Amino acid sequence: MTKLYIIKVGTTFAATARQYGDFDNWTGAVLREAGWDPVVVDAEHGEPLPAIKTCAAAVITGSHSMVTDNLPWSVRLEGWLQSLLAANTPILGICYGHQVLAKAAGGQVDNHPGGIEIGTVGINLQPACDDDPLFQSLPPAFPAQVTHRQTVMTLPENATRLAANAFEPNHAYRIGGWAYGVQFHPEYTASIMRSYIEQQRERLEAEGLDVSALLASVTETPAATQVLKNFAHRVAARVAGS
Repeated sequence: MTKLYIIKVGTTFAATARQYGDFDNWTGAVLREAGWDPVVVDAEHGEPLPAIKTCAAAVITGSHSMVTDNLPWSVRLEGWLQSLLAANTPILGICYGHQVLAKAAGGQVDNHPGGIEIGTVGINLQPACDDDPLFQSLPPAFPAQVTHRQTVMTLPENATRLAANAFEPNHAYRIGGWAYGVQFHPEYTASIMRSYIEQQRERLEAEGLDVSALLASVTETPAATQVLKNFAHRVAARVAGS
């Protein structure tokens, strides 16, 4: 049980992909820095999900799909995540992954009443992070990259809220000791974030957002990236001790 899987559940904008790669490339780059050689499974396009017994951990990527659409591949993913939760397998859901994990565990996902959250935003840790292995080493407030229109409206009953901001009350949570969701993107660089804003410029301007200001406020977010690295290191320690 030594494989760390990236479950790819979406594809980025074509222009972004040509310049920077895709969700699995960005996530894989951080995991490789942390010592893993992750295996990518393209769940969105029907690749079989791994057998639970082969899975040391799973990282679920972001997506341009919506969890509430209940697409067949996403519904299958929910059932698989429920099996991982039952087996106490480490999980880190990112953006779409964060939302679909919450839904699989009994939470509620829907459109955010405030519309889109996009750009580099502040994240505030909650008191439960004081002794959390992924978050306790981080500053109490740090910047992170975000782009999402849906949200975890209600956390699963057994979830612990870990991070929030004024726009998004559920930016991170933990279920049990090994399953995590983060609404922000620890795998994004500042360049990727700027590309995301540019690719949505017309729609963002139509919604009344100041795209120039969004672009000017983008910065690198090493503390957010550290969450993904901490997850990878913790899984490695678990595997080494098994």
